[in-house]
Amino acid sequence: MHDDPATIRRILTELGDTWAIVGLSSNRQRAAYGVAQVLQRYGKRIVPVHPKAETVHGETGYPSLDAIPFGVDVVDTFVNSDLAGAVADEAVAIGARAVWFQLGVVDAAACARTRAAGLAMVMDRCPAIEIPRLG
Repeated sequence: MHDDPATIRRILTELGDTWAIVGLSSNRQRAAYGVAQVLQRYGKRIVPVHPKAETVHGETGYPSLDAIPFGVDVVDTFVNSDLAGAVADEAVAIGARAVWFQLGVVDAAACARTRAAGLAMVMDRCPAIEIPRLG
């Protein structure tokens, strides 16, 4: 199941507070911008990952996951579904603990590979919607 409530809770509460947000830029009109703000409000450290490597919400950006010079717990993915599998594979390669595909991002094969590598995985959900529900 790609949206198991127990997995959602585990990612949001147990697997760590450093979230790489792939696709996050300083464009306030993009969903990633607002979601990153919500995650920060709930105590998560956000790490912008975008080819432009912009500083967003006071956090230094990086052009790719493998350019981040410290550990990442969760990789939150704001890319098209056809690009998401490569991001999931990169998350496994950098030693992340979980991968989160945003609303509308679905890749069943990537989900299977990621879980087989031992990472928690959620697809087609939004942590900014889920985290307030935890109470």
